[in-house]
Amino acid sequence: MHASTRGYAPTGENLLGQLEELKRQFPEWHALVDGERLESFSAETQERPVKHDDFGSDEAGGRGIEYLHAQAINTQARATGIKKLLGFAGGSAERSGERYLVDLLGGDGLIRTVCEELGITDFNILTCDASPHMISAAWAAGKPALLQRAERPLLKDSSVDAVLLAYGSHHVPPSDRQSVATEAARTLRPGGTFVLHDFLVGSPVDVWFEQVTDAYSETGHKFLHFTWDEITGYLEKAGFDSYEVLEIDDPYTATGPTPEAAELEIGKYLLNMYGLTKLLKDRDEADAYRWTAKTAQSIFRYEDAEGGLLEAELGFDEESDAWRITIPRRAVVGIGRKNP
Repeated sequence: MHASTRGYAPTGENLLGQLEELKRQFPEWHALVDGERLESFSAETQERPVKHDDFGSDEAGGRGIEYLHAQAINTQARATGIKKLLGFAGGSAERSGERYLVDLLGGDGLIRTVCEELGITDFNILTCDASPHMISAAWAAGKPALLQRAERPLLKDSSVDAVLLAYGSHHVPPSDRQSVATEAARTLRPGGTFVLHDFLVGSPVDVWFEQVTDAYSETGHKFLHFTWDEITGYLEKAGFDSYEVLEIDDPYTATGPTPEAAELEIGKYLLNMYGLTKLLKDRDEADAYRWTAKTAQSIFRYEDAEGGLLEAELGFDEESDAWRITIPRRAVVGIGRKNP
């Protein structure tokens, strides 16, 4: 995996600056950018009214600062699910050397960070996002990034090995979701894989967003999650040679020197992750973290295979020499593959 020389960091609004830095630091990615698509996207962006950026700065009415803080304090909070998604992104064909992966909703480059921490070195990742604030943060951290919309990727046909749409796919309007899948198929090389990750309508995650995120974040959360049939339809219409839809365990985890500290850490992570700043208006930080952790534990419950209940677990982890809390969460994943 390439490491940046951490030179000039272009702003998220400066698409041309990003391209210049790609050419200088990551020429292999610059070579994959489609000039005609770039020109068309740039022209439309100038004519189109600027959309509100939910992941912008606090001053701009977004929750980007809190989101970035959550990633900084616990990069491994979602590592279990991320590792599984990267496994799916490996595709069905045996390859040697680097696999080129486009992270369509990459934020500040968390997937790339988790890869590095897990020792996964065979992915060359381009972080993409529609949020200028996130793209600025990615470049500031030395990660190659490109401002683009998930339904309008700027890369050439048959140019990459994997396309990932995860951790925020519900932010893509339903009217654009088919375009995301179809465009992913366009950009994939033979043997490539598209991985779409989100959460089912009516699931505990859906309840969390409706009852907690929408109520206690400054941005609210009025986004539709996915259905099983919906994802199946997108993959089928996109023309993949084979596809499947499945559920995976994608829990949140946090650690601390005591059980209480671990619980506060997961509460702190979730509060920042979802920008639940309204909780701090009538509570001190510790109380707000505690409330968030307890509420998450009450919402994220699932029936297990034996008809029992899968709930949060708190125990001492010998390997990390710390108390670990795990809050269960299940995600739905659609996988579309092109034949080699």
